[in-house]
Amino acid sequence: MATPNIAARRAVVACAALVVGALSLTACGGSADANVGKGDGKSGSGNTSTAKISISAKDGSTGASINATGVKVSDGKLTDVKMTVAGAGTAVSGAISADGKSWKPAKQLDRGVKYQISATAKDASNRTAAANSIFTTVNSANSFIGTYTPDNGSTVGVGMPVSFNFDKVIGDKKAVQSHITVSSSSGQQVVGHWFGAQRLDFRPEGYWKAGSKVTMKIDLDGVEGANGVFGVQKKTVTFTVGRSQVSTVDVSTQTMTVARDGKTVKSIPISAGSPEHTTYNGQMVISEKFTQTRMNGSTVGYGGEYDIPDVPHAMRLTSSGTFIHGNYWYNRGNGNPPFGSQGTSHGCVGLADVQGAQGDTVAKWFYDNSLVGDVVTVKNSPDKTVAPDNGLNGWNMSWSAWTAGSAV
Repeated sequence: MATPNIAARRAVVACAALVVGALSLTACGGSADANVGKGDGKSGSGNTSTAKISISAKDGSTGASINATGVKVSDGKLTDVKMTVAGAGTAVSGAISADGKSWKPAKQLDRGVKYQISATAKDASNRTAAANSIFTTVNSANSFIGTYTPDNGSTVGVGMPVSFNFDKVIGDKKAVQSHITVSSSSGQQVVGHWFGAQRLDFRPEGYWKAGSKVTMKIDLDGVEGANGVFGVQKKTVTFTVGRSQVSTVDVSTQTMTVARDGKTVKSIPISAGSPEHTTYNGQMVISEKFTQTRMNGSTVGYGGEYDIPDVPHAMRLTSSGTFIHGNYWYNRGNGNPPFGSQGTSHGCVGLADVQGAQGDTVAKWFYDNSLVGDVVTVKNSPDKTVAPDNGLNGWNMSWSAWTAGSAV
C-alpha cells in the first residue's frame, strides 16, 4: 500500500501570471514581475530592458504551490535566480533551464513555509531586468492529500483496485474525482466510487486483464476539495497487473482451490471460522502480506481470547481483521488436524504451518505464490457477504451500484 511517499503535492491556489510591465524597484519593495535595469549603452532606444520576468508565486501570496512555483522570462534569458527560506536565509537549490527561459526548485517545496525568490535576466541588448517575490506556500490546515494504493512501479493481482484515502472530508467530490484519471492498456472502462466523504476507489467492471498496464494521473494541485481546502498533489503513477490468480475457499468442504490463469494449480485443505465465529462470504482482495505478524483478539473485539505474537504467512483480506494465514497452534490432542475437516478459527482462513515461518508448508507455498491484489473468494459460509468497503472489496457490489457511486 501505498503510503505516502507518497505522492507529489501541489498548490492551493492557481497562481496566475502577473500583468507584465515596466516596474521600478525601490530599496523597500519589489514585484513578482519586473523589467527594470540599465543596459551597457551599446544598443537599444533606452535603458529599460525588454526582458520580462514572471515569478509564479505572487508577492505577498499565502497559498503558493509546493509543486509549480518557479520563474520564467520572455524576451531575454535568466542570469541568476536565488530562492531562500525567508527569515532563515536557508538556500533552496534549483536550476536554470538550458535555454535560459525558466528556473524551478530541485525539490518539492514544504507546506506552510515562507520563501523568497530574487531573479535577474538580460535581454538581447544586455540590459538587466530584476524581480522578486516573498510568499508562503499552502499550509496543511488548508490543503488535503490522498494516500493511495497501489504503489508506483508495483506488480499486483487482477483484483487490485486503485484506492484513495483523503486526510480531509471532501465536499466537492466531482471536482476531486474529475482530476484523477485511471486508465488501462487493456482498454477496460474504469469508474470511480465514493465510500463516504474520504475514500475514493477505482476499478473496471470485471477484474483487470492479466498483463495490462494501469496508469493513474493525479492532478489535484489547486483543486478545491472543500471550502477553502485545496489539493497539493500532482503525480503520475503506473503499475502492472500480473498473472490472474483467484482462489476459492469452500467452507462446506474446508478446501481452497487455487486457479491461475483459469486453470487449477493446487487444492489446499483449510480451516475456516468456527460455528461461533464464522468467515465472511464474498470476494476478498489481499491488501497486505506479512511473513510473521502479531494477532491480538482485543484489537478486533474478541477481548483476551487470543494473542499470538508470530502468526506465520499472514495476508490481510479485510480491514476488520480477516486474514488468510498459517496456523501452527492447532489442537494436536486427537491426532487429527482440523484442516480439510472443520472450522476452528475466529473468522480467518487457516492453513497448516509451523512456527517461525520456515517450514516447507502449504501456507508458505500459498504465501510465496500470492500477490497483493490477488482474489480469495469464500463461499458456503453461514456468515453474510463482506461489505464492499471492508478492505479493498468493492467487487462485492454490482456494476450498476458501483457506477451510481461515481461523482462524474
